Amino acid sequence: MKPVRTIFASTPPRRLPHSAAVHHRPGISPLSTSRTIRPSKRFNSTLAVEANPMRNVEQTMFGAPSSHLPQPRRKESSTTPMGEYEKLIATGVLRGDAHQTRIIQNLQDLHDKLVDYNPPKIPDVSSSTSLLSRLFTREVQIPAAPPETAPKGLYLYGDVGTGKTMLMDLFYKTLPPTITRKRRVHFHAFMIDVHKRVHAAKIAMGFNGGDPILPVARDLANEAYVLCFDEFQVTDIADAMILRRLLESIVNYGVICVMTSNRHPDDLYKNGIQRSSFIPAIELLKSHFKVTDLDSGTDYRRIPRALSHVYYDPITPENNSEIDKVFKSLTASDPSDPPIHNRKLNTWGRTIVVPESTSKIAKFRFHDLCGQPLSAADYLEVTKNFGTVFLLDVPKMGMDSKDMARRFITFIDACYESKTKLFVTSEVPVFKVFSDEGSGSKPVSDHMRSVMDDLGLSDQTVGTSSMFTGEEEVFAFARACSRLVQMGSKEWAETAGHD
Repeated sequence: MKPVRTIFASTPPRRLPHSAAVHHRPGISPLSTSRTIRPSKRFNSTLAVEANPMRNVEQTMFGAPSSHLPQPRRKESSTTPMGEYEKLIATGVLRGDAHQTRIIQNLQDLHDKLVDYNPPKIPDVSSSTSLLSRLFTREVQIPAAPPETAPKGLYLYGDVGTGKTMLMDLFYKTLPPTITRKRRVHFHAFMIDVHKRVHAAKIAMGFNGGDPILPVARDLANEAYVLCFDEFQVTDIADAMILRRLLESIVNYGVICVMTSNRHPDDLYKNGIQRSSFIPAIELLKSHFKVTDLDSGTDYRRIPRALSHVYYDPITPENNSEIDKVFKSLTASDPSDPPIHNRKLNTWGRTIVVPESTSKIAKFRFHDLCGQPLSAADYLEVTKNFGTVFLLDVPKMGMDSKDMARRFITFIDACYESKTKLFVTSEVPVFKVFSDEGSGSKPVSDHMRSVMDDLGLSDQTVGTSSMFTGEEEVFAFARACSRLVQMGSKEWAETAGHD
């Protein structure tokens, strides 16, 4: 016999006086009242990414059932993945796509299971007498297996332009209001956070031994039992060894994960050092997640749209004048916040100098950001502080500027994930930024040709160059090009940029 959800109870609940109704759990509105209190969308993680790319879409409110009797099945509400997807199609924001609809159904199925999901309570260890004893107590209390009631997570993988981030945003935005602890985070930011926590745990444990991953996993599980990762990838041994134990621990605590990635689990950390030690994590992904291929042959970001003027090439006095007008127009909108020179931004123990900025808008030269030894954490800090960034004088990059090219790709990823509005002046068009044509280019190898074919890249796009010699680099390059195209669209210009 199928259990009946409490929101459709067969008999009316006892009506409480108004003074009693306000003592329900915060975020869950009392069903017995005629007025529904919308749950708060705030959550505390400083590294979580704002997941609302469709801010220009009107929100539709749906009334509650007129009685507490079981209701017949009706068209999905817009507060579900399928309902929101149908609304975006109806309003012309998205185009209907049979393959993507099947993917949305997977999100809908997990959404429905999460409505009634209650993760097991993690025992409180705060009464332990010392930090060291609390750390070891956490270690022995990690469950040996996931709870039987936990639904499988989702692992969505596909090439650039298959709609991974859009699907993740849509799922997170429509999570049931009963989910009181949730987190949506880009994988770069998540691993930065994890490394900080592991370091702190090691210091606390000192020379007494113990696995620092276990208390970190426990804390993560306490903070969120629905965890959404975007751009899951494993590229170095440090991350691989941490993730092997971390994933197993949080899954056993009952955390439900949804991940997007460029790779099938079997292809993660391919040819990596000590990859055999990472195999258990791959097997866990395949056994405890529904692994779904997003590839349909359609690059949704390359569907023609009206482009706004945010990418200026080549670098000419006319284009420099135009982008200067845009900067002055945007920064003049608030007289109380005029541009200042050489603002200092402190991050990770070092200082980034912002040549010209207001509190919300920053302007850099390419060499200010990509000619310096900055990391993903630095770029995330920049995009966290400034909703609009001007990046001037982007050059054509070849073998002699490979490090700068990698930093530029990392910066583009940070802007994209933070929904930053980006204005660029460049020597060449988007698809010619990464190229060393005419400077001793080598023929593309058979292996690289296979990778290019899988990604739908042409010789013209890659520049028939040896600049990107590894499979991971080609993936990153293709993603950056696709994202630059999307960030040059009118839709992005109208909706990006945080307050």
